[in-house]
Amino acid sequence: LAGGIILGVALWLRHDSQTTNILYLQLGDKQAPNTFYVGIYILIAVGAVMMFVGFLGCYGAIQESQCLLGTFFTCLVILFACEVAAGIWGFVNKDQIAKDVKQFYDQAFQQALMAESETNNGKTVVKTFHETLDCCGPDNGMRVVTPLWREDLCPKKDLVLKNLIESSNCHKKIDELFSGKLYLIGIAAIVVAVIMIFEMILSMVLCCGIRNSSVY
Repeated sequence: LAGGIILGVALWLRHDSQTTNILYLQLGDKQAPNTFYVGIYILIAVGAVMMFVGFLGCYGAIQESQCLLGTFFTCLVILFACEVAAGIWGFVNKDQIAKDVKQFYDQAFQQALMAESETNNGKTVVKTFHETLDCCGPDNGMRVVTPLWREDLCPKKDLVLKNLIESSNCHKKIDELFSGKLYLIGIAAIVVAVIMIFEMILSMVLCCGIRNSSVY
C-alpha cells in the first residue's frame, strides 16, 4: 500500500500540468532544464519496487520462509540506501533546479524582446511561462522600465490594469512552483523512510521468531 501511494504521488508530480508545460519547452535547439524529473523518476522506481518487495515480504511471512524474509530485508536496505542518496542529491540541488529554470526563462525573455526573425520562438516560450504561472516579466524593475512589451507577452487579463503592477514576477513564481513540489517529494521520502525502518525491524523479528520456534 505504501509503495502504491508513493507511486501515485510520483506519477501525479510527473504529469502535473504546470511543470510539464514548462519543462517540455524548447528554445531553439536548447531544451528546458529537466533536472527536477530525476527526483521524480527515483520516487517512481522506489514506489514500484516497494510494491513488489511488499508482496515478497507477505509471501515470505505466510510461508514462514527465512530465505524470503532475508531477501525482503536485503531489498529494503538497498531501497533505503537509494532513498537516502536521492534525499542528499535533492537537498544539494534544490536551489539549482529553480535557478536553471529561471535562467532558461531569462534567455527566452531576452530573445522575445529582440525577436526579429520568424525562427525565434522566444515569444512562444515566454507566453507559455506567463500563462502557466500567471506571471508577467522577470522582475518588477523590468516591468516598470519597459511597459510596452506587456501587451505582447503577458496574459490578457493583465492588460485590464496595464498601468498597475498586479502580476507577480515570474522568478518568484518559479521559486514557489519548484519549492512546493520539492517539499512534497521530501514529505513522501520521509514517510517511505519511516515505513522502511519499521519493515526492516519487523521482518528481522519475524525471521528470528521462525528460526527459534518450530511452530510460529
